[in-house]
Amino acid sequence: KTMLLTLAAIVLFVTGVAHSYLGERYLLIRLFKRDNLPPIMGSSALTAGTLRFAWHLTTVAWWGLGAIILMLADGPVSKDQVLLAIGVTALVSALFPIYFTRGKHLSWIAFLLVGALLVLARAA
Repeated sequence: KTMLLTLAAIVLFVTGVAHSYLGERYLLIRLFKRDNLPPIMGSSALTAGTLRFAWHLTTVAWWGLGAIILMLADGPVSKDQVLLAIGVTALVSALFPIYFTRGKHLSWIAFLLVGALLVLARAA
């Protein structure tokens, strides 16, 4: 069982790397070379940043699931461990819209709030 769970987690981690790398190389970069991206709030740069962070956010979510699967492979998992893994995943997720849209896409607030609440709930 441990081997199967570990392999599943590895597949998620590798899939995340492939998704981000291949999506960046073969989809996003080509898409952003176009001069007719629809603007969000008057900015095609915000459109590109939103698409980029949303694309890579999938990878972060898969890695968060992979981390939980690895914890399960290691033995019994406490509620606090799961809360920490999800909380850290949410906190990392907050960095993506901050970086790629310079904070203009406000999803970072929700991710930051969820991450902080889960980490605090774990410690309470």
